[in-house]
Order: sequence, then C-alpha cells, then structure tokens
Amino acid sequence: MDDTLQSAVSAMQQRFGAQVEEAFGEVTLVIPPQHNLDAVQALRDEFQFNVLSDLTAVDYWPQDQPRFHLLGMLYSMSSSQYLHLRFPLDGSAPHLPTLEGIFPNANWYERELWDLFGIRFDGHSDMRRILMPYDWEGHPLRKDYPLGYEEPQFTFNFDEISLRKPKGQK
Repeated sequence: MDDTLQSAVSAMQQRFGAQVEEAFGEVTLVIPPQHNLDAVQALRDEFQFNVLSDLTAVDYWPQDQPRFHLLGMLYSMSSSQYLHLRFPLDGSAPHLPTLEGIFPNANWYERELWDLFGIRFDGHSDMRRILMPYDWEGHPLRKDYPLGYEEPQFTFNFDEISLRKPKGQK
C-alpha cells in the first residue's frame, strides 16, 4: 500500500472505526453504515477518490446480522488507485442514505440495488425499478427469492422427472 492510500485508510480507521482488509493487492474498508456519507465525502474531497466506479451488494442470507454488504469501488484519477468499501446492513429491509449528492452516477446503481436486492436509499431522487417491470413482486437477487425453475432431466432422475411432467392430450 503506497503512502497516499495508507493516509486515506488511516484516516478512515481513526474517524469512522473502519476495519481494513487487504487481499491480492486490493484494499477494502469495512465501514459502519451510519458513516457512509461522511466517509465517502471525505474520501472524495480529502483523498481525491473522485470516481464511483461501481456499487453493488451481496446477500448473506440466512445470516441476518449483517444480511447484506453494500460494496462500493472508488477510483482516484490522481493516484490511479482503487479503494473498495463495504457497508454491512442488517435485516430484511435494509436502507442507507443515498450517495447521489456526492456522486451523481450513484443514481442508477442505487436504483438497480433497490430493484434487485431491495436495499432502499433514503433521500434518493427517483427510487423506482430500473430493470424489472414496475409491477414485479419481490427482489430477484435476494437469496430467499423463489427460483421457480424446472428441474433438468438427467439419466439418474429420468423416471422421477418423467412422472411429474404433464402428458400430452390425444
């Protein structure tokens, strides 16, 4: 980790109680969710991480504390470095303040996260579905979302599946 990145990491640890994970040359800060706006604002304004290059999530269901991790990736154009952020979120109705005021491109990422994971962003300018039809029920990337698929038929389960298939009418 170079000096620029080290100073940002140290500041996040001291100010916000961030935990640092380092693997394969990538640095990840696990930041308590109540500090998401302040931490991201400081990283942009003080440490020149001026590009939000990705925002996504992971569902750890059936674990509930935390159930989700919001994952963000910031890029510094001045030092050509990435910094990964994780915000643990509890329960089945997770929410965070929107990052739109800091990074306007967060708008579409946050809408996608609402649509697919059900993570709500408080203060978002247009919190509506972006990928699924507006009347879709549920959030399809949650691990507890029903799959609703047909089981594939193989040689080991051929007879069992064949018995359950609807037969054609003559």
